[in-house]
Amino acid sequence: MQERQVTIAGRRRPLPDPFFVMATQNPLEMEGTYPLPEAQLDRFFYKVVVPFPTVDELVEVMARTTGTVSPTVEPVITLDELSELRRIVREVPIVPEVLRYAMRLVAATQPGHALRAPVAALLRYGASPRGAQALVLGAKVHALFEGRGHASFGDVRAVAVPALRHRLGRTYEAEGLSNDVLVERLLSEVPELEGAAAKELSPG
Repeated sequence: MQERQVTIAGRRRPLPDPFFVMATQNPLEMEGTYPLPEAQLDRFFYKVVVPFPTVDELVEVMARTTGTVSPTVEPVITLDELSELRRIVREVPIVPEVLRYAMRLVAATQPGHALRAPVAALLRYGASPRGAQALVLGAKVHALFEGRGHASFGDVRAVAVPALRHRLGRTYEAEGLSNDVLVERLLSEVPELEGAAAKELSPG
């Protein structure tokens, strides 16, 4: 992913721009497979959990896959349009207070960091700078989807779970707790504002 190329039979093949890598994880039948190293997991922008389909969704799946109609796929965007959208995302403003909130969330996951949150006691390692990038860029995208031209605290919170859930290593003390629960606990432990601003706006 970092080198933007693949090697097959000793021959290097550059990947097109843009490109993306999608991987699936099956919670069953994992015998003989190996978990990805943390450094490789860290390169995935999001980890999205796909739940079992609802009855209505299953009906739709069956209607599409057991009949005689073959679906047709049409492009919905050109590469130039996609590149332009990527540029627009980076131009979405994020004020220093919101940016610092995202960075404090990441720092709070580090067991040895001065800003560590109580939840960090349940972690062997925390989120990396790539996790911080995912938080910020994800918040900008979320803001655009919500029809706003700036990223907010709420946007950061909205993308925290998919951006961080695969970047946390749990300790034995965290057995029985999912990474999603730990991220939600992190969000409850780290205030949006810091210092004088937080005290000024706190009740009482």
